[in-house]
Amino acid sequence: MLNFESDYIEGAHPLILERLAQTNMEALSGYCVDKYCESAKEKIKAACEDKDAVVEFIVGGTQTNQLVIDSILKPFEGVIAAHTGHVSVHEAGAIEYTGHKVLTVPGHNGKMDAKELDEYIADFYADGNHEHMVFPGLIYISFPTEYGTLYSKQELTEISRVCKTRQIPLFVDGARLGYGLTSLECDITLAELAKLADVFYIGGTKVGALCGEAIVFTHNNEPAHFVNLTKKHGALLAKGRLLGVQFDTLFTDDLYFKISKNAIEQAMVIKKALAEKGYKFLLDSPTNQQFVVVENFKLPKLSEHVKYGFWEKVDDDHTAIRFATSWATSEEKMKELIEIL
Repeated sequence: MLNFESDYIEGAHPLILERLAQTNMEALSGYCVDKYCESAKEKIKAACEDKDAVVEFIVGGTQTNQLVIDSILKPFEGVIAAHTGHVSVHEAGAIEYTGHKVLTVPGHNGKMDAKELDEYIADFYADGNHEHMVFPGLIYISFPTEYGTLYSKQELTEISRVCKTRQIPLFVDGARLGYGLTSLECDITLAELAKLADVFYIGGTKVGALCGEAIVFTHNNEPAHFVNLTKKHGALLAKGRLLGVQFDTLFTDDLYFKISKNAIEQAMVIKKALAEKGYKFLLDSPTNQQFVVVENFKLPKLSEHVKYGFWEKVDDDHTAIRFATSWATSEEKMKELIEIL
């Protein structure tokens, strides 16, 4: 049975397991106050070309999104996201659970439009009843988006400009950041992203780590008492060393970006092969998530051989399904998948 249902189905990169084993018996302080966490933080700041950045480690993506959003927003504020945004659709109301509403604007193949964002904020303040409404206090986007699409440098710059003009912070969900930055269609660097965003995170769970995300507050703008807030959310890992060792390894010799490229290369193999065989795609994704439109009657047979992700119903006879490659996807698996399809 081949498995392409997500990009975190494998364990960890062998070098990470090796480092975890090597450091296993060291007695280290907890809660990410250890030499490996400190080393990883310095390497991440160097990669971001931002010596004033503050880096924090969290176990998973939903915890990270909820924590960042809740710690930045005031009690009367909500977060603006595309209607297809992860925090709006696939996080089980985790943001609303904190008392903050997700405010939505249209998503265009997963992306938010800067002009529509600005109009949304302008319309809010033009409403004479806005004191009775949830105030926009943070902008949330994903890079790549939930549809595998990418914001261009110009698009990100325009969104960042709106945020600065409106004095609202920009938060970038980077759960798959490695797969976005190594895409052949990406025209922005990690350092450039760090200049445009007020806070973002570098996803490890989906890019080679057993677990873990690295939050980067880019302008020395970490919320006060962030460790306290992290613990209140149940997101402070006692054995923080596990996160430090992993990110220290990922950011040694560009490992994070090297292994990310594999997912892109394999995704482009399947994209090219299926296009040649006449398959249709829901949209044009330049990253590791490929959304293929398949006739419904073929799905039971396909399910006997391949695990894939359901995405959405296209019409009464067709369904869009997702194949996700990862840092660990092999050429052999790709060939098998293409042959089955």
